[in-house]
Amino acid sequence: MTDGGGRRRRAFIGSFTAAGGPGIVTAAVTDDGGLHLLGSLDGLPDPSYLALGPGADTLYAVSETAEGAVAAYRVRGDRLERAGAPVPVGGQEPTHLSVFDGHVLTANYGSGSVSAVPVRPDGSLADAASGVLRHTGSGPHARRQQGPHAHQVQPDPSGRWAVSVDLGTDSVRVCSLDGGTLGLHRECPLRPGSGPRHLAFHPDGTRAYVVNELTPTVTVCHWDGDAGTLKPLAEIQVLPTAPAGDAYPSGIVVSPDGRFVWTATRGEDVLSTFVVDGDELLPAGTVPCGGDWPRALTESHGFLYAADERSGEVTWFAVDQATGLPRYEGSVKVPAASCVVFA
Repeated sequence: MTDGGGRRRRAFIGSFTAAGGPGIVTAAVTDDGGLHLLGSLDGLPDPSYLALGPGADTLYAVSETAEGAVAAYRVRGDRLERAGAPVPVGGQEPTHLSVFDGHVLTANYGSGSVSAVPVRPDGSLADAASGVLRHTGSGPHARRQQGPHAHQVQPDPSGRWAVSVDLGTDSVRVCSLDGGTLGLHRECPLRPGSGPRHLAFHPDGTRAYVVNELTPTVTVCHWDGDAGTLKPLAEIQVLPTAPAGDAYPSGIVVSPDGRFVWTATRGEDVLSTFVVDGDELLPAGTVPCGGDWPRALTESHGFLYAADERSGEVTWFAVDQATGLPRYEGSVKVPAASCVVFA
């Protein structure tokens, strides 16, 4: 499969090297949405989450370790080349990253903070973080919410704000970035004990969906990009019945046309589909994820991809454009797979 410029499309897969993962894996994307593995690059411990820079010519990866780091790689066709040494982020166990206003932002789960690392003109990283914003607070879950745990950080659709989701404090923080310094604009509380993990914006820029890890739900929110405020509207169950055992939602994706929302739930190992109806989400169905422990979920060109961490594979699904329901198409083996991004 090629992009609009005739280049072969590629996928990059993160993995946990401490659990036997190969590092960062490069794959070609075939015309039917399948993945063909091309090679891997190791050397960075636990590159669990990846993000592409503008133009998709640089790939950034967290190192989800106690020391916490981020690394840059130049995309050279089907190969990756290191663009300097990993850079400490000043936080522990970064689980997510994104590119925002000339910086790479990382959400540091272990230390409950968000870091900003400047990006040089050539795409490489500065030698240190320019700012670290530390979260404060806790939640009612005795084991998981003793303190803050930033799990995701990303720009909002307007490009004015960075939005960080904190599982430990049951809140979403809206932040500004001024001269490399992160500042807290507003903290938006969610239901105590929900354990928010990831957020996805609707393409219209007025709605956001927060998937909660400690309760298998999605919180539907109104987003005001001018004011930088997030207002919860409703909380929707992601499973049709009570779970038989563990049920920890992980990923959430909104279709590019805004008609559907998908979630992945670990333990139950399913993908759930919702139809967007104004400010409501209507359950449409649940299907097996095709593996064990779907840690992340990605949409690309009408296909869904689940990184199944414990079974060590990436599974993909064709999406019915009328109903939004995914249909299993295939898989590739990637030990301890943790995320997939597409160039």
